[in-house]
Amino acid sequence: MATPDTWRKSSYSGGGEGNACVEIANRHARIAVRDSKDPSQGTLSFPTGTFIAFVDVLKTNTPRKTA
Repeated sequence: MATPDTWRKSSYSGGGEGNACVEIANRHARIAVRDSKDPSQGTLSFPTGTFIAFVDVLKTNTPRKTA
């Protein structure tokens, strides 16, 4: 029997409903990603290590906001 995914949104997802981002779910050795505005349109799935490397690149190449 398959267990339902537990989807999480980023704390950076913006105001309001928080639907201006993607959601992720852990699936054993993979990470699933879907659009939070329309989750029924499907998901992408990546090996965990690949997803972590992708996020690390985003973190190092994203300009930081200044006050």
